[in-house]
Amino acid sequence: MTEQSTDKLFAHPLGVVPDFTFDEAVAAVFPDMIVRSVPGYSTVVAITGLLAQQFSQPGSQLYDLGCSLGASSFSMAKHAAANCHLLAVDNSPQMLAGLKKILQQHKPNTPIELVCDDLADISIERASVVAMNYTLQFVELAQRDALIEKIYAGMLPEGVFVLSEKVAFSSTQVDELFIDLHHRFKHANGYTELEVSQKREAIEHVLVPESIEQHKSRLLRAGFQRVEVWFQCFNFASFIAVK
Repeated sequence: MTEQSTDKLFAHPLGVVPDFTFDEAVAAVFPDMIVRSVPGYSTVVAITGLLAQQFSQPGSQLYDLGCSLGASSFSMAKHAAANCHLLAVDNSPQMLAGLKKILQQHKPNTPIELVCDDLADISIERASVVAMNYTLQFVELAQRDALIEKIYAGMLPEGVFVLSEKVAFSSTQVDELFIDLHHRFKHANGYTELEVSQKREAIEHVLVPESIEQHKSRLLRAGFQRVEVWFQCFNFASFIAVK
């Protein structure tokens, strides 16, 4: 890990903390930031690949929605069935520019097509595996139902949707406990109190979490037949929804 790739974005007092955006500065440190900030991130990425191995159908399409630098894309591409095509979608040109550089050095067996667009504007077609890891939380609440319904409609029977999110809890005591433990996790990974505080302020109005029950209810309303939480660590959870 070089000094340039280490997340120091919130290491110094910023005065007025701007809202968090996936800009060039974030893209430059994202691999370090996400591993040190999200408990179980590496596990979720690895299992997303195994789910692609289990559920991908030959000749179908796979989607990584909110792909950032493509960790889940590469995991799925490594394990996908024959003749699949993977679309890595993100609305951040800076993130996709970083992913493009990675693709120039590492060519997966399954082709990865980069798509720079808003999730509300893309089409989902012939999908056997769709991953949305830590992305829905950044989508406007009013748009989430329609997005999940569109994903369901574009999936093949027996396809799988992987949804990973930061979650909230109806119990104030539980919510506060897991938030505190999440902050302790960050401290254990080298973030200072200033960094944790400023990052929380930056993301407060950008990332809007929902409860596990809200997510499961939305997935079932969209039509998914089986919805299960397969992973949870503190206030982060990952769901499997099968069509």
